Amino acid sequence: MSEATSKYSITMPRDIAEAARARSGPSGLSAYVAAAVARQIERDNLNELIQVAEAEHGPITEEEIQSMRDQLHRARRQQTSGEADAA
Repeated sequence: MSEATSKYSITMPRDIAEAARARSGPSGLSAYVAAAVARQIERDNLNELIQVAEAEHGPITEEEIQSMRDQLHRARRQQTSGEADAA
């Protein structure tokens, strides 16, 4: 079962609309814009969580951010090498 939808009228700069239409592919502009808005909502929600965490525990340091990036890179390399080994 698909989610209920509603039709909206939005205004955006022509160059952005044309670029989005060119990239939207077979799913169409509406699906492309809906996915972009959903990603923005996820980012907004994450920023709110970060603000709450920083208010409670203090700001995140550059060292902590770099440490997390390093962990992500290691995990991606392990995942990629594991997929290559399985093939």
